[in-house]
Amino acid sequence: MAEDEQRKQAIERLQAKQNLGKTAASFGAIWVLLVVIWLAAGQGFFWPVFPIAGMGIALGMQAFGIWGQKPINEEAIQREMRRGGGPGPAGG
Repeated sequence: MAEDEQRKQAIERLQAKQNLGKTAASFGAIWVLLVVIWLAAGQGFFWPVFPIAGMGIALGMQAFGIWGQKPINEEAIQREMRRGGGPGPAGG
């Protein structure tokens, strides 16, 4: 892999990590706000668990995209091309 391509991929990974941090900070602020609303509304059933869980899943999926997936490399591309068969590009 050329050094330029490695640099480009490294920059993309760093940007993805920065975006994950921004998303986590935003979600954290929203979670705090939801709990404050729940407290102000007289507590009762802890309904914020549902949006917190959904946002937590989204955050986990974003993190998996950064650390859980292997980057696509030339070997994987060539292997997929040899397999052939599957659906082609959308629109023909």
